[in-house]
Amino acid sequence: MNSDNANLHPVFDRLLFRADKEYLLKQHSKVLWMTGLSGSGKSSIAIELEKELHNRGFVTQVLDGDNVRTGINNDLGFSPEERLENIRRIAEISKLFVNCGIITINCFVSPTKVIRDLARKIIGDDDFIEIYVNAPVEICEQRDVKGLYKRARDGKINDLTGIQAPFEPPMYPAIEIKTDILTVDQSVNKIIKFIIPLIRK
Repeated sequence: MNSDNANLHPVFDRLLFRADKEYLLKQHSKVLWMTGLSGSGKSSIAIELEKELHNRGFVTQVLDGDNVRTGINNDLGFSPEERLENIRRIAEISKLFVNCGIITINCFVSPTKVIRDLARKIIGDDDFIEIYVNAPVEICEQRDVKGLYKRARDGKINDLTGIQAPFEPPMYPAIEIKTDILTVDQSVNKIIKFIIPLIRK
């Protein structure tokens, strides 16, 4: 046994069950995992999606890439190993929210299949709803809401996904949102139609 873990005494078996919390909240908890390039619209959709779900009586929590990196993951950079650790931590946090009965809306580039598969494995396939927020890199670059693409083109960023680093689109996402075609409201409506039967108790 790892000596660091020798004095650990988990109490999982004595805690309230997820079903108890879902009953209290009158909802089924899920993780809505939005993946896509920077500038594709993930955060904009998440903000409006949370408002719509709140108005319908659902309890939610948004986890956004920038917010997480200023807090719990502020010690991580953007190397492949650090990206993987970033997602591992986020997935573990998401799993805690799910076990509390809370619907979690996640906005992360999560650019590779390996990274997303890690998140899915930690959270659990039944609770992981993959949403591909799909916008061509040309559209994302036109928006460039954070100035990342300009900095990448100017050589000030060396690992921006979509420019110097690859993005692997999900092969079979539960939902695909093409934000070069759909507005934010249309995108939210498409997600709502899909998830309401899954989260309504």
